Amino acid sequence: MSETDRIFVGGGGENYSDPQSLLLKYANRHGLIAGATGTGKTVTLQILAESFSAQGVPVFLADVKGDLSGLAVAGSPEAKLHDALIGRAETIGFGDYAYSDFPVVFWDMFGEKGHPVRTTISEMGPLLLSRLLELTEAQEGILNIAFRMSDEEGLPLLDLKDLQALLVWLGENAKDVGLRYGNISTASIGAIQRRLIVLENQGATQFFGEPALELSDMIHVSPGGQGRVNVLAADRLMASPRLYATFLLWLLSELFETLPEVGDPDKPKFVFFFDEAHLLFEDAPKALVNKVEQVARLIRSKGVGVYFITQNPDDVPSDILGQLGNRVQHALRAYTPRDQKALRAAAETFRPNPRFDTQDAIRDVGTGEALVSTLEKKGVPSVVERTLIRPPSSRLGPLDDAERKGIMASSPLTGLYDEMVDRESAFEKLRARAETAAEEAEREAAAAERAEEEEREFRNARRYDGSRSSSSSRSRSSRSDSIGETLVKEVIRTAGTRSGRKFLRGVMGSLFRGR
Repeated sequence: MSETDRIFVGGGGENYSDPQSLLLKYANRHGLIAGATGTGKTVTLQILAESFSAQGVPVFLADVKGDLSGLAVAGSPEAKLHDALIGRAETIGFGDYAYSDFPVVFWDMFGEKGHPVRTTISEMGPLLLSRLLELTEAQEGILNIAFRMSDEEGLPLLDLKDLQALLVWLGENAKDVGLRYGNISTASIGAIQRRLIVLENQGATQFFGEPALELSDMIHVSPGGQGRVNVLAADRLMASPRLYATFLLWLLSELFETLPEVGDPDKPKFVFFFDEAHLLFEDAPKALVNKVEQVARLIRSKGVGVYFITQNPDDVPSDILGQLGNRVQHALRAYTPRDQKALRAAAETFRPNPRFDTQDAIRDVGTGEALVSTLEKKGVPSVVERTLIRPPSSRLGPLDDAERKGIMASSPLTGLYDEMVDRESAFEKLRARAETAAEEAEREAAAAERAEEEEREFRNARRYDGSRSSSSSRSRSSRSDSIGETLVKEVIRTAGTRSGRKFLRGVMGSLFRGR
């Protein structure tokens, strides 16, 4: 079992197949590990991770139940299952079996059981974020506008408060922005804000921010030639299944967008295990399923193998299932008509073996056994075989808290991601704009108040001057009117006497004679 061009999966023993191996050359053609709860999927994932690491291939996997942390330490002869593991190795002819540990780095979105793993809102993108927030088509449209305005206005979206602040700005400027990009409903903005609060309460505040994860810190080979085993602590994360699925899909998308094309390498550059894969596809919009299909189809040319782990193969859309060439099918239980249909569908995906009925075998295999079909030369699927899965070399079971802390303390990434950095981004820039606008408004208000006070004083001064002028005019008019009135009265009195009438005739006659 020392071939360097393949990894040993299992086999051997009476009524079982010859040793089954997965050719490294075709390991980037993706795969599926399926089976009911308790049939051995986690152990299969563990031995594949070990085998890839031993061949110098870095891997990523999510530890949903905490059992996979045992990859960091070697198995022990004192372990309770030691005799059973040695017996299984002898049964399948695994002569090179030995206990070994592997270079594990623990990651945790919440920063408790591993290095914090973060990304930015911008890197997540509107499509995945809309999926995470369960937005309607109209709400997703507004989110796309927000991302466009982020670019045009120079407002980086790094964390949740950046997006929340930008949505507030978008609502305040809805009329102007809407003229270019379409109607922006404040009700839709409010709905998005409420979804962001829910996401915040689920712990996403720690996921969105900087320093963001550098993929090169995952895709690493140790000095001893072993690929790094990246284990994401997902037991708490599973309480928010949509956040879990969106994070893994984001990581897969980042691998697709970041890694260069390598064609068909002799072995993968990286292997990605997507546990609880049904969470990715439940109620997923067509656009998202198309995105996953595109990534699965094209990412193999970048040297990345993707392995989905789920209970039923029909949890995976058929277009994606058809691209999974390496299959390990553990037992399925057919208790209901739906289960029986799923069992038949699973059997039909394998290349038949004339020695047994595939459908019966899927129902009958025990824990630690599986039906295996891998890609052979020219990428052709092998005939399905009943297989005893090889025993793991690392510990079969979780680490305790002290052991985990010791592994984390000796991690080569200690200190790189531990402290969150909050640099200037949309929130800070919009707050600065608001403060500047408020100060400008205060200055304008003060200037307007001063101008109004000056106008008031000017009016009062004019009113005072005007009142003095009117008083003087009234006095002069009064005196003038008194003289005139006296003259008229005197003329009237004079005209009433004989001498007065004579005087007037003389005056009037002289006037007319003068004319």
